[in-house]
Amino acid sequence: MIQHIFFDLDNTLWDHRKNARLTLEELYRREDIQQKYNIGFEEFHKEYFTINEYLWAQIRDNKIDKEYLRKHRFYDTFLFFGIDDFELSQRFELQFLDEILNYNELVEGAFELLEYLSEKKYTLHVLSNGFKEVTYRKCEFSGIKNYFETITSADEINIRKPQPEIFQYALEKSDAKKENSVIIGDDWIADVEGGLSFGIEAIFLDVFNDNYEAEQVLVIKKLEELKNYF
Repeated sequence: MIQHIFFDLDNTLWDHRKNARLTLEELYRREDIQQKYNIGFEEFHKEYFTINEYLWAQIRDNKIDKEYLRKHRFYDTFLFFGIDDFELSQRFELQFLDEILNYNELVEGAFELLEYLSEKKYTLHVLSNGFKEVTYRKCEFSGIKNYFETITSADEINIRKPQPEIFQYALEKSDAKKENSVIIGDDWIADVEGGLSFGIEAIFLDVFNDNYEAEQVLVIKKLEELKNYF
């Protein structure tokens, strides 16, 4: 029955965790953070990652907007280390958004899976909670854009997964139906619970070993496992 496959983008196909780390290493070196503030990169990266994940969860849950995230993820990171410098934090933010697209590592097996599914004549789509201004470019610069019939960013209607409206919008945009669609993603709440609540099948890519499970949900650790089901 499945014909339309909707993929989340960050950490499902496009390796955001790896690409963000590479970008931060470059900004950290350029701004001479070690020498100026005596902060090691690993502790800086760990704190940024924790804050960024928390803020993205807040966006997903409709508690903050993306402008708040963009003002606070680096500011709050520096503040954790006792550095109250909004100008520095915004310099990081602007450079981070520009330069993360210099790195376009994909999640292991992503390219091979997209090629496999395309050969099997599935219709593929992206449905991302990420910023519209970078979602399309991530697909283009990583070389996967042409695999997708549609690329949808939640920014287009300012409603994010797991809200049903963004799933409805993506289906209407792609001429897909609930009964012939599936969502695949790494966020249990946004992708799995959101998809199931909306009424479409969901597959959980457990790349970070969260070990969530539900009776009707296929859980995989690697993308290549999907070849056993499609």
